[in-house]
Amino acid sequence: MLAEPPASLRSVCTPWVPRPRTEHAPAPRRPYFRRLLPLLAALACLTRVPSFRWPLWSPDEGYLAVQARMLADGGALYETVVDRKPPLVPWLYEGAFALCGDASLLPLKVLAVAAQLTTAVLLALVARRRWGDGAGRTAGVLYLLISVGLNPEDAQAAAFEVFMLPCTAAALWCADRRRWALAGAAVACAFLAKQTGGATLVPVAWLLWRAGAGRRDVLRLGVGLCGPVLAAAAVTDPAGFLFWTVTGSGAYASFTGSELHVLTRGLTNAAILAAACAGIIPPVVRVLRIARTGSAELWIWLASSAGAVLAGFHFFGHYYLQLTPSLALLGAAALQILPRERTLAAVSVTAGACALFLAWGMLAPRPELAHAERIADEVRARTAPRDRVLLWGIHPETYWLADRDPASRYLTAGLLTNYSGGRNGPQVGEKYAVQGAWPVFRAELAAAPPALIVDDSRGKPFAPERVPSLRRVLAAGYAPVATVEGAVIYSRVYSRSASG
Repeated sequence: MLAEPPASLRSVCTPWVPRPRTEHAPAPRRPYFRRLLPLLAALACLTRVPSFRWPLWSPDEGYLAVQARMLADGGALYETVVDRKPPLVPWLYEGAFALCGDASLLPLKVLAVAAQLTTAVLLALVARRRWGDGAGRTAGVLYLLISVGLNPEDAQAAAFEVFMLPCTAAALWCADRRRWALAGAAVACAFLAKQTGGATLVPVAWLLWRAGAGRRDVLRLGVGLCGPVLAAAAVTDPAGFLFWTVTGSGAYASFTGSELHVLTRGLTNAAILAAACAGIIPPVVRVLRIARTGSAELWIWLASSAGAVLAGFHFFGHYYLQLTPSLALLGAAALQILPRERTLAAVSVTAGACALFLAWGMLAPRPELAHAERIADEVRARTAPRDRVLLWGIHPETYWLADRDPASRYLTAGLLTNYSGGRNGPQVGEKYAVQGAWPVFRAELAAAPPALIVDDSRGKPFAPERVPSLRRVLAAGYAPVATVEGAVIYSRVYSRSASG
């Protein structure tokens, strides 16, 4: 005769089933959220305090700020304003600058706090529906605590992933309630924030299948998914949208080049996030392997998010933010069947780790930002406000800091050489640039030569001596006039015939 399961696990040995709808009036929820929302709001503000410490945190923020200025000046996305990203976050920056001015990223930092709070609330709603009030609080709190568990440059930037995560959480929330059209729209918005947000479609499709949905529900999901994406393509440039967001990044996504460096980065960032989740991982591993809590789609969400982190073989730290919502829900799923003291211990450990990451964010120096600011000061001193300049490097934020317009639509040397994140192997050079970029780039420089060219390669594989086309441009019309911490500034040389 089989032994009866322990009493502490009897209630979790059956799969989760959605609560049946009844005709009775729903129980009032306002007191619960009156207590929870202030807590989550305070925690969201606290965990984002380091983001206000510096003018900006990452080159992605700088790239977005420069794009927003170019769009405000009449630029066209995927034509004269280009990047390998979808349009939602550039539009968000453009709108914030239109309302609040473009001299500060403060509005975007505030929006990032709101995005993190929204994600936490949606996760709390999912957990509360499944496992009760306590699990809802746990999920929301855990998410905000682990959301800063990376290098501050990755966790505190108001960039693509932060604005993608509310959409991914909304997709699961909608699918959990069988609102398939809204779930599809949320997945589409996640994709339009960053392509890897589309990975959320996998757990949504699982929930659709498990719900026994018919053709009409599949159609609703498909329409919700395709509608926003097709609309975004239509209002930009459809061919350009397809190229820049999907088909034009083959060389960038290749694994060839600096494999050891890239793998080391990936393992390091995974270890950092694991340290931030030290309070969550033990109960998840111990409990969820033996107790069925209706969390299959959460594991699927985590797995699909891990696949998104692997995509492109770059393993930047901010990629790992996509793992945090599913990790928070898995932690809540495990802790809700353990004694209360285990939940308190897990949250306490996670809070302690969060405090260390916040201290890191507040105290760590930013040498690359200081370098960009010094170059920006030099550029500003040597040019007039309407002059265009070319910054040959991987720090587009210098354009924004200097308040000068770029001479090209290609804001980093990476787009013209395939250099990215330390990749210095055989696939760096002109022939690995974005398809068709160099003819356009040469035409831009010939039509309106920049007043200054700043070579900020500092010995990296995209230095002018390894890029013949740029080397010829410098030799034909520019002379070095200054050096700033290894960056060489070239000024345009005017011939007598041209000046006369």
